Amino acid sequence: MNDNIGFIYNVTSMVSWPIHEAWLEWMRTVHAPEVLATECFTSFKILKLHEIDETEGPTYAVQYFAESKALYNRYISRFSPEMRQKGYDKWGDGFVSFHSVMEVVH
Repeated sequence: MNDNIGFIYNVTSMVSWPIHEAWLEWMRTVHAPEVLATECFTSFKILKLHEIDETEGPTYAVQYFAESKALYNRYISRFSPEMRQKGYDKWGDGFVSFHSVMEVVH
């Protein structure tokens, strides 16, 4: 990972079984690249959570890496509402997400 990464924007989503494969492919090939196109983040990773209840579907964490808090803030204020809406427009209530931001300290 780039040593210039200062902040990680983490989006954790529980995705229903009927859509999870299509959602993951969309995340990998459409949504995350659109987020990167904002130029607020330098890269992303998609992780699958393990050892959790998957009764309703698997859970994924998508992490976007920003060089500064200012770039993260720019994304949140200028792009985030539209990006979130695109997900809800496409998948409806087929997923539930929560967001967090983390600072790299070492």
